[in-house]
Amino acid sequence: MNTRHGMTTTELGEITLAAEGDALTGLYFPDHWYKPSRTALGCRVRLSTDPLLSEAAAQLDEYLHRDRRAFDLRTATRGDAFQERVWELLKEIPFGETTTYGALADALGDRTLAQSVGEAVGRNPLCVIIPCHRVVGKDGRLTGYAGGLPRKRFLLGLEEPASVKAGRLF
Repeated sequence: MNTRHGMTTTELGEITLAAEGDALTGLYFPDHWYKPSRTALGCRVRLSTDPLLSEAAAQLDEYLHRDRRAFDLRTATRGDAFQERVWELLKEIPFGETTTYGALADALGDRTLAQSVGEAVGRNPLCVIIPCHRVVGKDGRLTGYAGGLPRKRFLLGLEEPASVKAGRLF
């Protein structure tokens, strides 16, 4: 397979976009918790020379400028069966909404899986694209994010409905 990666600079900082063949396989921040090795990312290419990575960067830019609410990219993940189930649930969280680890565990049929759900969410290789930032702790608390809590806060603020934003006192 043609494994490669490219770099783009955004409001969230520098981002590595990774692809294999015709599918986007990763979106990583410099201090990402579970970033693959350089070898696993394949060769580095300029985004302008790779149609898939260029399109991913363009869609990410549109999203970060509030011109896009969902991504239209072919993606591929390679988690275990449990991780894949969790990542599929993440895709169902609507733009501008949040859910909790416990609610995701409930959706999987076992509330006691909340911690395991958290671990799977943290290993999401396509953060932002697969919206793991929309998962919050019990009572709406911001909890871990593989790209860091400031980025999670930024992304949630980006998606926050205007009516909610207007009602805030801060």
